[in-house]
Amino acid sequence: MDAAALWKRYQDWLYYHEGLGIYVDISRMRFDDAFVAKLAPQFEKAFKAVDELEAGAIANPDENRMVGHYWLRDADLAPSEALKKDIVETLSAVKTFAQKVRSGSLTPPAAERFTDILSIGIGGSALGPQFVSKALASTQPDIDIHFIDNTDPIGIDHTFEEIGDRIKSTLVIVISKSGGTPETRNGMVEAKAAYERAGLDFSKYAVAVTGEDSKLDKIASSEGWLASFPMHDWVGGRTSELSAVGLLPAALQGIDIQGMLDGAKEMDIATRVHDLKQNPAALLALAWYFSGNGKGEKDMVVLPYKDSLLLFSRYLQQLVMESLGKEKDLDGNTVYQGIAVYGNKGSTDQHAYVQQLREGVPNFFVTLIEVLQDREGTSVDVEPGVTAGDYLSGLLQGTRQALYDNQRDSITITVPEVTPRLVGALIALYERTVSIYAYLVNINAYHQPGVEAGKKAAADVLEIQNQVKAVLSEADGPLSLAQIADKMSAADKVENIYKIVRHLDANGRGVKVEGDPRQPDSLMVSAQ
Repeated sequence: MDAAALWKRYQDWLYYHEGLGIYVDISRMRFDDAFVAKLAPQFEKAFKAVDELEAGAIANPDENRMVGHYWLRDADLAPSEALKKDIVETLSAVKTFAQKVRSGSLTPPAAERFTDILSIGIGGSALGPQFVSKALASTQPDIDIHFIDNTDPIGIDHTFEEIGDRIKSTLVIVISKSGGTPETRNGMVEAKAAYERAGLDFSKYAVAVTGEDSKLDKIASSEGWLASFPMHDWVGGRTSELSAVGLLPAALQGIDIQGMLDGAKEMDIATRVHDLKQNPAALLALAWYFSGNGKGEKDMVVLPYKDSLLLFSRYLQQLVMESLGKEKDLDGNTVYQGIAVYGNKGSTDQHAYVQQLREGVPNFFVTLIEVLQDREGTSVDVEPGVTAGDYLSGLLQGTRQALYDNQRDSITITVPEVTPRLVGALIALYERTVSIYAYLVNINAYHQPGVEAGKKAAADVLEIQNQVKAVLSEADGPLSLAQIADKMSAADKVENIYKIVRHLDANGRGVKVEGDPRQPDSLMVSAQ
């Protein structure tokens, strides 16, 4: 396609939101009009399905749950007065609590004011707050934030080393809908121990974000924690950033959470339109469908050309992959759907993997995120008449062109600047795109049996570990792996047993393994 034809295609397919100043450009995806026409009936069904979702349809049949993250930024849309009241009161409570902490009217027992936040959560309870903090928090915050988002002991140690003596002025937020998520529970237990070692009463520093009457809610109530905020069962973790999960840590950092909600609400209005070319989420869904042939055959590479948006690709990774990665469709057919997401940032990507994107396996499409404003204030010239921001813009445009010239598709999303309102809008844009795309390919975006299966498998391993320890404690001498398995009546679990005893031995946990590590069958294991 020559330059004149490309320019016309760009204008034909360009979406611009006047209120938000957001552009969505899918002109470098190589679909044609016949492809769009063929999908028109599927889009109309998808639009209606999303309307029903917002109106309160049951979207997670296994748990009989609605999906209502849209209501968080417009409570008037909630399907009942009780839900509307809950949303409004929760938002008010978050703002009030954050104001008390930031103003110094709520203080820790051993310091004049809270200086730090420790957020403990995993998945959506961590990725959203991390993304928003990186994007919007001050570079010199009056309240700094730290995260425990894994059950890695060294990682936890590093977080507390980073906090150091400021533990006495650090507010802890524990985020878990059920209160039973093992990684989050472990982080909470580790935090309690750290506060006890520092001679501090953990309850005077702790806040819960959790489901009503959950295990965590009961702990917070019985121990007299500072506060507890609801994590509604109709909000999934990956769509929870604009609930108390994300709004509380953001508000505590001084981020304009109302601006985020307002931006999301404005984008929601735009993405409800039943017109493909006037709906930015539908345009993205069209591009995703075309690139992957409706089967996720190509990966999504997300390249934000702004340091503050570095974590956007990680945030989208969960939102897209947990929502769309499904074995079965809505009719029970095995389909193996999903879109793999990864990313870096521009122009770092120019020196990392654009070589492969340009000339390697064509198994992807790229989403370039452009920010028009270089910085607040003027920029120096790095060359006569050229600034560092000019280079960044040039590298983005150059990458887009180089990819297109070698038959590689791309989408470009442009925002005027990185603000709370625009971050909220981006979150809402991708939440809606996931919903529309899921209906296009006939899957349920709000059901995740694979996640639950992984949790159960981990629990099974821990049960085997308990059995191994019991067998070794009762043994008269060293046992081989096969003998341990025989005493447990678990011949099919030898490999699990091997990995368990190896881990316990490495950590001095009362187990000694002797023999040739290259021949696991020769190993002898004893209790110490």
